[in-house]
Amino acid sequence: MEFRELECFIVLSEELHFARTAERLYLSPGRVSQLLRSLETRIGGRLFDRTSRRVRLTPLGERFLADLRPAYDGMAQAVTRARAAAREVTGVIRVGFLATPTDVVTGSVRAFERRNPGCAVELVEIPLSDPFSKLRAGLVDIAFTLLPVDEPDLATGEGLNHVSHLLGVSVRHPLAGRAGLGVEELASVPLIGLDGPAPRSWHERMAPSVTPSGRPIPRAGKVATTQEGLTQVALNRGGMLFCTPTALQLARPDLSFVPVTGLPPSILGLAWLRARETAAIRAFNEAAVRESAMALVA
Repeated sequence: MEFRELECFIVLSEELHFARTAERLYLSPGRVSQLLRSLETRIGGRLFDRTSRRVRLTPLGERFLADLRPAYDGMAQAVTRARAAAREVTGVIRVGFLATPTDVVTGSVRAFERRNPGCAVELVEIPLSDPFSKLRAGLVDIAFTLLPVDEPDLATGEGLNHVSHLLGVSVRHPLAGRAGLGVEELASVPLIGLDGPAPRSWHERMAPSVTPSGRPIPRAGKVATTQEGLTQVALNRGGMLFCTPTALQLARPDLSFVPVTGLPPSILGLAWLRARETAAIRAFNEAAVRESAMALVA
């Protein structure tokens, strides 16, 4: 038995008028009649006497209403409570971040917790070489990632920043201390790539295989995490690209970071599974967007 049939019966018993019932249910009068006939067929008897002038419950309809009403009211209340719970932002939200929690990450967390004191944030590091597996496994609810994301099962928010790249090299590298270099010069710098299940577009973003003009960029091995990459860089086994905020967080005496011009900007945003979107996820994304907009104005 369909809930819509029962709902139609309850409302018609209150209104005793097909047009008003249809208006309350956002249906046509013909659809109301169809639902009622279907219900009467299932039950095996008439629930309403209806003429061109009036509608009233039959004795069977009155008995059915008396039996149905408590159960129907309970279901309606359960639906109302479930809808309210779905809008609540409480409990814990697990937020993934890449490499290091930059100001965008920590600022978003603080903004979210200010607006939603009943919901705590747990930060979870995501391997640079595997940006989406923890989302899909349910280990994080939402994750900071690089945009754009071309994954059909993932939804993304707006870009939270647009920043330039720096090339990380050892202080013993010939490029160490340079004021900057053009993207075409990367053809002479072996880059450390990623070893993991990330999509090809992600691997290319971390360590492009060619320059914009098509010159091949040599490889200097692969790593799974940022710390592995920093170790290889410090040992002078190759260079590695970083966005500017991350490079500033990772500064250390044995590394040199050189600005690179000509690469597309690095764009940080948020991603989550479409099928698992919650009020907390929407609220976190909104808080992050507002916080990034305020940071740009400040």
